[in-house]
Amino acid sequence: MKIFKALFIFFLSIQFCYSQKPAAEVRAVWLTTNWGLDWPKQGTSVSSQKEELCRILDELQELNFNVVLFQARAQGKTFYRSKIEPLSSFFNSSENFDPLAFAIEECHKRGMECHAWLVTFTMEKARVRYTGKGKRRRAVINDSKPDYYKLVDGTWYLDPGRPETKKRILSIVDEIVSNYDIDGIHFDYIRYPSNNRKFPDDDTYKKYGKGKDLYDWRRENITDLVSEVYDNVKSAKKWVQISSSPLGRYRVLNHIAPNDGWTAYETVFQDAGHWMKSGKHDLVFPMMYYRDHRFYPFVDDWVENCGGRIVVPGLGVYQMDEQSWPIQDITNQMKYIRDNKVPGLAYFRTGNVLSNLKGIKDSIRVYNSTPAKLPPLTWLDNTKPGSPQNLSVYKDSDGYLNIKWDAPDNNENFTYNIYASSIENVDTDNGFNLLATGLRKTSYSFPVTVGEFGYYYFVTTSDRYHNESLVCFPAFFVHSEEEH
Repeated sequence: MKIFKALFIFFLSIQFCYSQKPAAEVRAVWLTTNWGLDWPKQGTSVSSQKEELCRILDELQELNFNVVLFQARAQGKTFYRSKIEPLSSFFNSSENFDPLAFAIEECHKRGMECHAWLVTFTMEKARVRYTGKGKRRRAVINDSKPDYYKLVDGTWYLDPGRPETKKRILSIVDEIVSNYDIDGIHFDYIRYPSNNRKFPDDDTYKKYGKGKDLYDWRRENITDLVSEVYDNVKSAKKWVQISSSPLGRYRVLNHIAPNDGWTAYETVFQDAGHWMKSGKHDLVFPMMYYRDHRFYPFVDDWVENCGGRIVVPGLGVYQMDEQSWPIQDITNQMKYIRDNKVPGLAYFRTGNVLSNLKGIKDSIRVYNSTPAKLPPLTWLDNTKPGSPQNLSVYKDSDGYLNIKWDAPDNNENFTYNIYASSIENVDTDNGFNLLATGLRKTSYSFPVTVGEFGYYYFVTTSDRYHNESLVCFPAFFVHSEEEH
């Protein structure tokens, strides 16, 4: 088994390592909390659930991930302390445990961003009671819901066309952005639910449609919500990123699948290309859970319609389990994304990655063999921060190399990146030169490697828009056995 694994990693290295390692790339993963799919184990103590989440984040850090999409709301239940909606039963809510606050803190400690993943319109399953006896028994929905809830196939949905729905989603986003040091708001299921375009909104359309085409009106409902969320968040905290995960196929591509019955634009009324082009999204994470001709042309189509914003294709690693895909389907997609300079990728979901399903964790370890910064959000701000000052590098008595510097000013929102290079002019666009990214302290240490060689060490500052400073004046360190 060990020999097989060594050979497997060797062949992965051939596939991935000889391509250029980007220094800036989104490397994201969806961390599912609903039903405890990825986290937490139910019925355990708060301390056990915290330890479990820390172990997960440690593994993600070790794999050089830089964004965690943390599920903070699902089925109308929250994984944070909300005054609007009830807490989810899938975590231990004793001791005032706030999973979102804890996840943000622990992600930041590890140089990763934390984005609050919100399931938008999908609510809980309807409760059913049965009346009558024998053959006359019939099912009756036992829930009492406001009329802006709509029932579809036994599940309640918020009606996107109702002002009450918009007000509710806006208040939830405001609650999170106001009370948490979140890096992003990420919308899932921000769409109409059915692949047959049916939704019980005749009453809503009659009241609010104003003579518009039904399908155009539905798209406008979602676009209006996205736009208002974006504007509200940017007026409060401009750096908080707005993203969503639309269906993986944006629109019908006639030369690929002219009769496609499952697209974001035509089927569920997500005009995500327009959201990007009109400046109401910072990133999009399309759910590219398909193969072959249903994957590659649609990745290209997203990039074509990105309007200069960041496209991060979501890969369905779970399909290796549910649909028995071979791992080569996923690794080929990973390679295509990087070879075509798409600025990142995401994986659904964390549990499938960390369980090393069909070797996916080994593949990611090779693919992400160097750290990566996050691409700059230049449309929000494009001013470079100041460079760190007074860099020093020394070896301590415990055999650790210590790198320390002074912040360029008192801005606590800065993070730092460390580079190492054998020459005095470092290439900050080459991922092989990166030692660490996303650091929130002005020091870094690691066990020193000893040998007859030396490195120049550099540090840069990054702001919350991922703008990076010029490198500071370097410090040179000789890694020999001699005392320093």
